Amino acid sequence: MRLLLARHARTASNVAALLDTAPPGPELDLVGRAQAVALAERLAGQRVEAVYSSDLVRAVQTGAPAVRTFAVPHRELPELREIGAGEDEMSPDLQRYVTALRSWGEGDHRVRIPGGEDGIEFLERFGAGVRGIAEAGHETVLVISHGAAIRTWSGFVMPRVHVELGARGLPNTTVIVADGDPDAGWTLRGIDFPAADPEDGFAVIR
Repeated sequence: MRLLLARHARTASNVAALLDTAPPGPELDLVGRAQAVALAERLAGQRVEAVYSSDLVRAVQTGAPAVRTFAVPHRELPELREIGAGEDEMSPDLQRYVTALRSWGEGDHRVRIPGGEDGIEFLERFGAGVRGIAEAGHETVLVISHGAAIRTWSGFVMPRVHVELGARGLPNTTVIVADGDPDAGWTLRGIDFPAADPEDGFAVIR
């Protein structure tokens, strides 16, 4: 299966750098709505058979243009939600959240976000969502999720993601392209950054 794993488009909370992770979450702002349309256009060469997203509003709205473009079904999965900020929900202080995520990236998945998940719980949750998608039998799917969730899960199943991204973030509507399945494993094929990103373009992974 080809997995097109995309971060949702922009929201006002992204602009304000707030830890806005709880459901239902904010809607896309005007820039975000344009980004969602552009995402569908960027993927026009892919044979997308279905769109999956978390059930948070911004992810659902990001997937809508692709659903129309490809005329495919859209299913919402709570397993694909963002990693919850716990006690720091809606805070501009990212320190505890980022510290926990960094620990997970270094292999210590027992660290818990205060009031939230630990890394083991998150990986089991997100992995269950991806497994369900794989079991549906599609050849190519678009999956709309969230920045921390995508980077953490993809970096766990494909360590090269960390190498390719380095210290940079995951801009809105960036797409991580992977082939494989939950049992055989995943191979990173590329990272497609939105054209408005300073380091735009499709980075092909050999």
